[in-house]
Amino acid sequence: MSAPSPAPRPTRYLPLLGIGALVAVLAAAFAWTAGWIGGGRLTAQRMTDGIEAGNKQPYPGYRRAHSKGVCVTGTFHASGQATALSKARVFRQQDVPVMGRLSIGGGDPHGADNSARVRSMALLLTTDDGQQWRTAMNSFPFFVVATPEGFAAQGEAARPDPATGKPDPAKMAAFLKQYPEAAKFLAWAKSAPWPDSWANTQYNGVNAFRLIDADGHARFVRWSMRPQAPFREMDAAQREQAGADFLSRDLQQRLAQGPLRWDMVMTLAHAGDPVNDASQPWPDDREQVVAGTLELTAAQPQEQGQCRDINYDPLILPDGIAGSDDPILAARSAVYSQSFNRREREIAHGKAPEATGQEQAK
Repeated sequence: MSAPSPAPRPTRYLPLLGIGALVAVLAAAFAWTAGWIGGGRLTAQRMTDGIEAGNKQPYPGYRRAHSKGVCVTGTFHASGQATALSKARVFRQQDVPVMGRLSIGGGDPHGADNSARVRSMALLLTTDDGQQWRTAMNSFPFFVVATPEGFAAQGEAARPDPATGKPDPAKMAAFLKQYPEAAKFLAWAKSAPWPDSWANTQYNGVNAFRLIDADGHARFVRWSMRPQAPFREMDAAQREQAGADFLSRDLQQRLAQGPLRWDMVMTLAHAGDPVNDASQPWPDDREQVVAGTLELTAAQPQEQGQCRDINYDPLILPDGIAGSDDPILAARSAVYSQSFNRREREIAHGKAPEATGQEQAK
């Protein structure tokens, strides 16, 4: 696992032109493989190179994936219901400060909100004993495939043909034949309703983690942030009229009226449930525990906000929460670290005036 990034400063999809386009972005955002592609080993560095190459142009200082977003601040209020499952301080401390980020999929910091199929929530919770819990969640309920090798194959299949500008249907068909579990994700992408706000979107940490109690006993869980704001669907016509920046405008309007809240729900695995395969959902009848409520109270532009310099590595965990053997967790950690180091280096060398808000201040 990569070393944790520095603590935050104290002061401070993509257009869904086709299912292939969505698959390509997800592959670029999360894939890292120990296999062999094109005669060379694909590392986190090479995968990050691929993400950069897939963007229309360089955007120095910005995240390589989920580039467009806003910083948010608030508090996590523990319910006390998770203390029997985990000794983590975050489930015992009444009020835990949160520095988070809401974003959309894609590598363009000016991407259009109204065509972003994937939305994301990232959080950094810091308890009074200095421990940190970082988590990055997405609006999809499960991953496309189970392994980093699958993500690499998916990226190859979804790469646009230079002659047509679209993925080769034959390559995509071959990918789906080799990785039939991807059919579930494609069905979700085609049919799942679009929420009309960040505030009423559910965010899922689809990887499994272990909650460890005071006696050392562990239970596998998956968690999600379930909105208290009522769900409202946007149809295609409404999305067309909404505009490229409607999510951030809507967020500010809602926050002006009061805090926004999500319940953190822990779903407990039963024996035999897949805990190292994020492409497989668990049955709906699994036991659930509401660990607490996230309350967001303010938002700031990411160029000057504290979230800008946070790496939301999902394997930075407090005592009482541990990762699983899901290979995607290690993959995400490696790619997140690579992207973080690159953008922070660009900022430090003065090569990212837009990403730091200096360009707008001129």
